[in-house]
Amino acid sequence: MAILFWSCLAFGVLMAFVTLVIGDLGGAFDWLPHDLFEPVVIAGGITIFGGAGLLMARYSTLQPGGVYALSAAAAAVGGLAMHFVYVKPMKNSENSVAYSIHDLAGKRAEVITSIPASGYGEVLVRVGAGNTNHIAESFDKEALAEGTKVVVVQVKDDVLGVSRLD
Repeated sequence: MAILFWSCLAFGVLMAFVTLVIGDLGGAFDWLPHDLFEPVVIAGGITIFGGAGLLMARYSTLQPGGVYALSAAAAAVGGLAMHFVYVKPMKNSENSVAYSIHDLAGKRAEVITSIPASGYGEVLVRVGAGNTNHIAESFDKEALAEGTKVVVVQVKDDVLGVSRLD
């Protein structure tokens, strides 16, 4: 019984070290159906199983079956806690600075280079945590002066069609 628990504990520590040094094993577990099967959750559950089993085998009066059952329950609770406290919030916090120009439709912008009635100018659009400049034309075919607040109405051929924001 002790060999199983020591093996699980050692595996968990080794897995934590490998994950720390190499990373998330390059998506080796991507084929699994749910986030509960993340390597950190699996390794954490196995480590908790081994550690809890060692402690209960040494310091409790439970029979081996009870030690296995309570260790498995502790591993399940610990794995679920790890999933909901660490893995899920981290997945939800992943950001990307990438965007598609077509995502700009409906965004507010400011004219930074005047746009003639039938020509092109430039607008500054706030995207995520930063700003980006884009070539723009007047959607309503009216001149828009520098500093005018506008809204992106359409995106056509990588040019933003903007209209005055009233």
